[in-house]
Amino acid sequence: MKTPFRTLIFAFSLISLTACNANSKNKPQDLAITETVIKTISKADNPEIKVALLLDTSNSMDGLIDQAKAQLWKIVNELSYAKCEDKSPNLKIALYEYGNDNLNADEGYLRQVLSFSDDLDEISKSLFSLTTNGGNEYCGKVIKTALNQLDWGNNTEDLKLIFIAGNEPYSQGDVSYKDASKLAHKNDVTVNTIFCGDYNQGIATKWKDGADLTHGNYMAINHNEATVHIASPYDDKILELNKKLNTTYIAYGSAGRRKIEMQAEQDANAMSYNKANAVSRTVSKSSRLYKNSSWDLVDAEQESDFSYDDLEESELPEELKGMPKAEIKAYVEKKSEVRKSLQDEIATLNLKRREYVAKQDKDNSSSLESAMLKALKTQAENKNYKWE
Repeated sequence: MKTPFRTLIFAFSLISLTACNANSKNKPQDLAITETVIKTISKADNPEIKVALLLDTSNSMDGLIDQAKAQLWKIVNELSYAKCEDKSPNLKIALYEYGNDNLNADEGYLRQVLSFSDDLDEISKSLFSLTTNGGNEYCGKVIKTALNQLDWGNNTEDLKLIFIAGNEPYSQGDVSYKDASKLAHKNDVTVNTIFCGDYNQGIATKWKDGADLTHGNYMAINHNEATVHIASPYDDKILELNKKLNTTYIAYGSAGRRKIEMQAEQDANAMSYNKANAVSRTVSKSSRLYKNSSWDLVDAEQESDFSYDDLEESELPEELKGMPKAEIKAYVEKKSEVRKSLQDEIATLNLKRREYVAKQDKDNSSSLESAMLKALKTQAENKNYKWE
């Protein structure tokens, strides 16, 4: 039988911050737990920000899911300004949905939609594919599942954050949220809770307790509040540059055509909210976090293991078929130069745009984006993260 509340979960983890901090928080020795969820992984040359979003797709969470779609690019852009000492961290995002009657009851009405990925178009597509339906929402179960299924790493210097947002009692389900919190804390994962509704009601329904158990932040937001996108005098020019930016992609391989179509589809999804949101996506696309080496030759050529000798004729787009490798290389380099110039121009305009928006922006402290970024920055700065 369904309770009168609904829940939406966002789990954000930041991982592989090996250069940032030598003093990760101490773990209590009395947190006995039998499950092991941390897998051994190699250290990346650059730090990584891993963000896992676990979304309740039950009926009353339409507003919160809408905020997630509308604010994705703002959050990505803010993360792109992060610095870990002298390094710029990479970004990976995973997505779950839960609390939907269409999902498997035996598995707790949840499923993994997307594992950790740095493909921002794929992440956007996954978000926009979600639909809502009634269901049962279990906070402890979805936290435990995310801890077990996702590769959080085993580096004690990593920063790992979970954001869980919703408005049903935090204690529902047969997996105790306290046990899930112990498992998170054992593996150095901080749980931040965001209650969608009255602040004191969230306390009464254990949302604050869920955060306190792992020294996370508890926040309350209005999940039905419409996202405010502030227009600027620079928007039209940035969107014009986005069209030119899209022409610098050289789709190759079996996924090339599908991926370039997805890129255009996600441009349209961003614009479906309004022009300012499409501008935020363009800024993300021009940042270092937008990487498409699996299907774009310009990005692929930047990878250390890339070789033009490995390219098969069948993988090439029509305009490159039959070209000598030297000409293909020159073609790619030219596109790369054009892209870099466009990215620099977008970045310059975005600096002006950020200044303009900052002056116009009203207090949006009740939004999902604001709540997440406030907690994220506080906890990231504890491990010497800085924002440009």
